[in-house]
Amino acid sequence: MAAAPLPAPHAAIQFDAALIRKLSQQGPRYTSYPTADRFTEGFSSGDYLQAVSNVRAMGARNPLSLYLHIPFCESLCYYCACNKIITKTKSKAETYLGYLLREIDMQARLFAGMNRVEQLHLGGGTPTYLSDEQMGRLMAHLRRSFDFADDAVGEYSIEIDPRTVDPQRVHSLRRQGFNRISLGVQDFDEEVQKAVNRIQPEAQTVDAIRAAREAGFRSISIDLIYGLPKQNVISMSQTLAKVIAADPDRISIYNYAHMPQMFKSQRLILDEDLPSPETKLDMLGLCIRRLTEAGYVYIGMDHFAKPDDELAVAQRMGRLHRNFQGYSTHAEAEMVSCGVSAISAVGGAYAQNEKTLDAYYEAIERGQLPIARGIQLDTDDMLRRILIQMLMCNFEVPIRAVELAHPIDFATYFATELGKLREFEADGLLTLSDDWITVTPKGRLLIRNICMAFDKYLGKPRAVKLERLSYSRTI
Repeated sequence: MAAAPLPAPHAAIQFDAALIRKLSQQGPRYTSYPTADRFTEGFSSGDYLQAVSNVRAMGARNPLSLYLHIPFCESLCYYCACNKIITKTKSKAETYLGYLLREIDMQARLFAGMNRVEQLHLGGGTPTYLSDEQMGRLMAHLRRSFDFADDAVGEYSIEIDPRTVDPQRVHSLRRQGFNRISLGVQDFDEEVQKAVNRIQPEAQTVDAIRAAREAGFRSISIDLIYGLPKQNVISMSQTLAKVIAADPDRISIYNYAHMPQMFKSQRLILDEDLPSPETKLDMLGLCIRRLTEAGYVYIGMDHFAKPDDELAVAQRMGRLHRNFQGYSTHAEAEMVSCGVSAISAVGGAYAQNEKTLDAYYEAIERGQLPIARGIQLDTDDMLRRILIQMLMCNFEVPIRAVELAHPIDFATYFATELGKLREFEADGLLTLSDDWITVTPKGRLLIRNICMAFDKYLGKPRAVKLERLSYSRTI
């Protein structure tokens, strides 16, 4: 067997604008495989119970990863494509919290005896829409219901909107058990903020970061978006300078996907205010250059991290994982998710909750898990999921190791896929040998395109006809 390629150097990413223009297309982000648009309504809570039973029968070796969805926001950000509820009526959060605690109880009973939690993530919406008292109640309930790993071992993260917290609240979140924090910024430019209805003074964000450091958070992450209205290379450069000066441990830079036909709030963005495709590419190139020059490692997709950050270390050691929470160091965890629209990944199955509050509440009132749809993976799905994970996280596939773990001849089983990969090889995106598929530095930005070669569902009718789902562009 050929020797494995050496770990990639920190700056092993190459921006090729011409190649990106040629190959960019609509495609999945692969937070799961099969992707969520392939879930069916034929999958019920009974199927989920069977998946949990299968995990128990196999010895329940894996720890748990918990995700909780808090859908509420006080104001509307025009670009947002998340499942959210815009309201200033705080009583709605209290009602929701009551039902969320009941769902947590249901899940805790299912996982009794195998409920060690090593990862927790609160997303939204705006998790800090919950008051400090409500958050404390939620975290105390979780710790009564599950066995949490020690703070030094567990990865317990929360997304915050800096506009909803003060330094005292940040310190309180740390005391409540969170050790990682992610701040939504998007852009520091005032004109861009006005165009997307998210006015967020730089000082507010800097104060939240300073408080997080003082409180002892192990990792601080900032989220940015390029391609927003009124953005240009100059404004992006100024925002990057401020972000780098703030010195976060991780930075995510997302491509704004303008799909007003799907998301009503995006109709409030004027087409003439959007940067051209060429300007977007220039901004992406700028982001990559400035962040790598500042010492950040390109992890994959939209993510950068400091070289000593756990994500970068996990990638170098081949332990990086990708799920609905993004990149993670907890590769083998069973993912248990609670709240509206939340998706669990347990025992070779995906299960998604009801997307509306009424349907979510009604199911819990009936004493049932609020599962609306999902999918049970077959052997082929599992194999393709493994390959896509390897590509997304490590930028390589060890072919002989795959053959040892699965009863296939890789070249025969994936003959069609290898034909597609050879086209990518001709474009310089990857190299192929009998032993390895290795993504090149210029192929890393187009990793979604490469993964799509292994997606057997692409081009086939979606299972859920009523969904108006459309993929964002790969770059």
